[in-house]
Amino acid sequence: MSFPKTEWTDVAAEADLFEGAGIAVTPEGQDIALFKLEDGVFAINNLCTHGNVKLCDGFVEGDHVECPFHQAQFSLRDGSVACGPATEPAKTWPVKVEGGRVFIQLA
Repeated sequence: MSFPKTEWTDVAAEADLFEGAGIAVTPEGQDIALFKLEDGVFAINNLCTHGNVKLCDGFVEGDHVECPFHQAQFSLRDGSVACGPATEPAKTWPVKVEGGRVFIQLA
């Protein structure tokens, strides 16, 4: 019987993150954008669901990131679409910060 993967993967130093800007990380070949907000760090799929554009380059407003190409907006908390033209949500991952390091649960 196989069990789902539950380990945490170290992806960045907390010091590499700045509020209002994203950075790209690629744990296990997955393209993920990390964003630091007032109340924590969030991980979202780095590719906009509407087009081939990196969300890590997007504009952060509140707890949303705006795609730099067509201005679709995604919640950094759950990936939901806040503003079109995107219609599909973006995948998000659980994040924890310990000892100055950022970890993502890739399961």
